[in-house]
Amino acid sequence: MIAAWSVEDVRAAEEAAMANLPDGELMQRAAKGLAKVLAVRVEDIAGARVVGLVGSGGNGGDTLFALARLARTDARRELLAGVAAVLVSDRGAHEAGLDAARAAGVDVVDCAGRDGEDPSEALDVACDLVAEADVLVDGITGIGGTPGWSGSTADRCRTLIDCTDDDAYVVAVDLPSGADPAGLVLDSEGVWADETVTFGCAKPVHLLGTAARCGLLTLVDIGLEMVTTPVAVRLDHDDVADLWPLPGPDDDKYSRGVLGVVAGGENYTGAALLAVTAAVCAGAGMVRYLGPPTPSSLVRAAVPEAVHGVGRVQAWTVGPGLDPEPGDEAPDGDVRQVTTAREALDSGEPCVVDAGALELLDGPRPRAGARTLLTPHAGELARLLSRIEGDEVTREEVQADPVGHARRAANAVHATVLLKGSTTYVVPPQVSGLPVRVVADAPAWLSTAGSGDVLAGLTGTLLAAGLDPYDAGSVAATVHGLAGHEANPGGPVRALDVAHVLPRTIAALLRRAAS
Repeated sequence: MIAAWSVEDVRAAEEAAMANLPDGELMQRAAKGLAKVLAVRVEDIAGARVVGLVGSGGNGGDTLFALARLARTDARRELLAGVAAVLVSDRGAHEAGLDAARAAGVDVVDCAGRDGEDPSEALDVACDLVAEADVLVDGITGIGGTPGWSGSTADRCRTLIDCTDDDAYVVAVDLPSGADPAGLVLDSEGVWADETVTFGCAKPVHLLGTAARCGLLTLVDIGLEMVTTPVAVRLDHDDVADLWPLPGPDDDKYSRGVLGVVAGGENYTGAALLAVTAAVCAGAGMVRYLGPPTPSSLVRAAVPEAVHGVGRVQAWTVGPGLDPEPGDEAPDGDVRQVTTAREALDSGEPCVVDAGALELLDGPRPRAGARTLLTPHAGELARLLSRIEGDEVTREEVQADPVGHARRAANAVHATVLLKGSTTYVVPPQVSGLPVRVVADAPAWLSTAGSGDVLAGLTGTLLAAGLDPYDAGSVAATVHGLAGHEANPGGPVRALDVAHVLPRTIAALLRRAAS
């Protein structure tokens, strides 16, 4: 499991650690770890050039001390063509770090012209250095920064980043400069790193939607003790395997969990087949399908294990392929399907609410405490919030702040929200005190029609087996993504194939965890 703490909690942990350490010790630990990473990255580059972009804060200090260590080490090995530091801030740089860098033979270029150089000439020299860099170290801003470039150094930073060679390996210090430390603002200009070296613990920027710009995440232990609850968590595959419900020798189809599926209609027949197939393949004890004649016939033919009609269930999956507002000309079966969906939502059983069933919600489900997992994509979440809150929310607004909008829905509906996307967020209500869970295991090929229907059936199976919505959503989203890779590695993925590979995907996950 990778856990990320808020900037405020990280600052508090750093202050607590520094209170019991010699002055500057924490920075030296960070610099030592960063220098070791840089030394490994240049090992296979003959005559490598390393250039650091250095801001005015502690992040810049970490970078300067690391460059000094790297230069001193290389003085004994003579593997590097050069180590340079480019100072980008008008406020200067960390004084002790700058002294150490110069003493170690690091070339220093001050883009603000404080050394008597003409700033424009200094910037030209800096651009030449950056263009020749094999490894570029981004130490401009750290977790105290704001999204995007701002202030008097903005143009300077843009110019320097634009000079970077496409083949240069970019290492960000703590976070890529310009990225939102809180991980909430996704579209901001700044650095995109091949690797981010962070210290003490991960931060939200490393796990949430901004994670893509961080590249490989390398964590350096500097002795922080985190005593608060993280704000975001990413489960690893062992965590998922540990949460997966395993049948025992005394289990039967009822104790393993009976899932009721209300999905599909006369115009959207495939959703029922996909959801039911996924639930059966994921190991549901029994799947009970309720639906109109045409999708019922498809399910009978393709999934003979499924039973049909009203009966005992432990959880519901409601909504894939459901038309929530069938018109006057709609078949009677579609009208009855909406009534069946409402009855499931009105029950006290755990429920996955997907697609068309989301349109049937105006607030919390009628039975207080009924465990609920909503599985919208950005557009569906925007419509849900618009209806519940009374003010229009757009898809673009949800995409710009996915966690914030998912949290609003979770609080309003008293449900956990699984917001689907290239990064999937599982967001519980604020009152739970639980961190956001982040899933990013799926291939881009999985964004195809029917994929969400498979996820809904898979998630419902886990609810019926007894997992709470928070765990069920997190585990299902991870397994769904892994099955997407398994269905066709590196190529187009058919939703039905994803459902069919669930058994071997799950089995492989459990085998790896047990070995």
